[in-house]
Amino acid sequence: MSTTAELLKGAAELFPDEVVTQAHVRHLDLPGGAGRFALITLDNGLDHTKPTTIGPQSLANLNAAVDQVEKEASEGAIVAVGVTGKPFIFAVGADLKGVELLKQHSDALAIGKGGHDVFKRLSGLAVPTFAYYNGASMGGGVEIGLHCTYRTVSKAIPAFSLPEVFLGLVPGWGGCTILPNLIGADRAVSVIIENSLSQNKQLGGSQVFELGIADAIFEGADFLEQSLLWTASVLKGETVVERADVDRGEAWDQAVARGRFVADSKVHGAAPAAYRALDIIEAAKDGDLQKGFDAEDQALADLIMGGELRSGIYAFNLVQKRAKRPAGAPDKKLARPVTKVGVVGAGLMASQLALLFLRRLEVPVVLTDIDQERVDKGVGYVHAEIDKLLGKGRINQDKANRLKALVTGVLDKAEGFADADFIIEAVFEEMGVKQKVFAEVEAVAPAHAILATNTSSLSVSEMAAKLKHPERVVGFHFFNPVAVLPLLEIVRGEKTDDASLATAFGVAKKLKKTAVLTKDAPAFVVNRILTRFMGEIQNVIDEGTPVATAEKAIEPLGLPMSPLVLLELVGPAIGLHVSETLNRAFPERFKVSENLAAVVKAGKRGFYVYDSGKPELDPEVAALLKQGDTVLTEEQVRDRVLDAVAQEIGLMLEEGVVAEAQDIDLCLITGAGWPFHLGGITPYLDREGVSQRVNGKPFLAPGVASLPA
Repeated sequence: MSTTAELLKGAAELFPDEVVTQAHVRHLDLPGGAGRFALITLDNGLDHTKPTTIGPQSLANLNAAVDQVEKEASEGAIVAVGVTGKPFIFAVGADLKGVELLKQHSDALAIGKGGHDVFKRLSGLAVPTFAYYNGASMGGGVEIGLHCTYRTVSKAIPAFSLPEVFLGLVPGWGGCTILPNLIGADRAVSVIIENSLSQNKQLGGSQVFELGIADAIFEGADFLEQSLLWTASVLKGETVVERADVDRGEAWDQAVARGRFVADSKVHGAAPAAYRALDIIEAAKDGDLQKGFDAEDQALADLIMGGELRSGIYAFNLVQKRAKRPAGAPDKKLARPVTKVGVVGAGLMASQLALLFLRRLEVPVVLTDIDQERVDKGVGYVHAEIDKLLGKGRINQDKANRLKALVTGVLDKAEGFADADFIIEAVFEEMGVKQKVFAEVEAVAPAHAILATNTSSLSVSEMAAKLKHPERVVGFHFFNPVAVLPLLEIVRGEKTDDASLATAFGVAKKLKKTAVLTKDAPAFVVNRILTRFMGEIQNVIDEGTPVATAEKAIEPLGLPMSPLVLLELVGPAIGLHVSETLNRAFPERFKVSENLAAVVKAGKRGFYVYDSGKPELDPEVAALLKQGDTVLTEEQVRDRVLDAVAQEIGLMLEEGVVAEAQDIDLCLITGAGWPFHLGGITPYLDREGVSQRVNGKPFLAPGVASLPA
């Protein structure tokens, strides 16, 4: 038994629930008499929608397949070896279920070394090797191909990435070392660092080819056949693969420096993965692959034992699993069909909603507003967005025409909503206005129609209180921009019935949104936490701490933007309105900042100006600020803010606003863009001891987003 096989056998015992991937070897004669060829196909035996992952036993199976083809190659029985995946999926990387169970640094080191030992054998065969990226390829799946001599990619590939840094790891089976030596350091930094830290941005097949990762690209319909024809032409010398020389001079150093700038701007030094990856890329400049592989092994082991990876895996599982089975959702069999949608309002938010319903449900959508000009503007917005999709080639002319025909606008609610099944309002955030709108809608809507509100902070129960049928009112809170942020807070009012709620969840699924059930509590989940978070920042500024100090204090969290930049994105007026709502509900914890009110009254869009190309405190805002004389240090600000957030989350869980802390984190990740390396927020609060300090206990059990007990 080889050392590699022994290593993998021991590692496999640490992955009891691995979905094992087989590596089937079959032989065929290449076209044009190019010779006998061995094709290894990776297949986990599940249906074609389930991704193929790689754990120790899967590596052992690939290792055994390489044993076979290595012998055949040495005997001259084959002229080349190829690797591909089952239909639509190549391989999507390491088995994360097993990784999160590892307890010892030595075990983690063995996983890294095992992957390297197997993959390196592909580059060490006596014959050329070919990787055929036929479908989704991520992480270790991409790295299998990097160890091959040549690579082809399908134009139809839906997702290609090295997402490890996004999760708190490094591409540790050759990615950090081979990729920059293949396509240059700058392009490698874009794939490994920049794309990962940009919410795990995926590449399409054409981009993979243009970057030089793949040597040839073919249509998806006959991808393997065309790849084999190309392989034959390469082996016969008819096609010569030429690759650009890699610049190993100053350009390499500049690329690494750019990567550090990107990492600093995204995580502010708060998560180590990006920096470990950049260290390996920097060292790979001399082309010593084995030294790079050894560094990858060490980085993998260190990071697997770290809190950021555990939080990253926890966040990944929330988004991929919990999001698909919302806690507390009623039986989906109770949901009623939705064949027409009404939207009250035709402003920007209402128009965005109309477009989303139109694209996802492809049913008639009708907008109403108080005058024809507003109605026409709303419909015009939807038409313009459809034209943009057409121009980008995302829909064809026929579909564009059909979608445009489905959206209309009317002034008369009776005319527009008489046969609507789902009606959502997106009007001014004031209780009296919304109650009036719902009374008008109830008078003309069918008895079965769901009445939904996009309120960000007001009581759904109070909104429905004066209606004859409050049981059909549900909160349906989207986040802006509607097309980008996945979260949809579905709010159950005091009298909302199961059928209405089930219908709301059914619609959310068709809209491809991450639905989280919340209690009808002030500001629900995201806005309540963000308002407490930003409110505490505002409080310390009001008390005397300089704006720059208050902002810098939060950088160690590695949030996507600073609190005051986030306030600018949300809009100071909206932030003030939500804080006023929460102040009425919880005056002891939520203050209304006089300084923020002054900024809103002055019509300022935020605290900063960008004349120099970077955010600087607006002199006019600075003149408005009235501050006390209490100046806190960055550490004091950070402790105070985190304590406030931990307290608020603890209270929300006691109130039953959501089922579990996991729902809090899912909301912050999908609704506010909080990073995976935090796991949302509760794993970070647990890891830093804040939860224990404030609430006397952690939010999550040992082993959940942390090392197993």
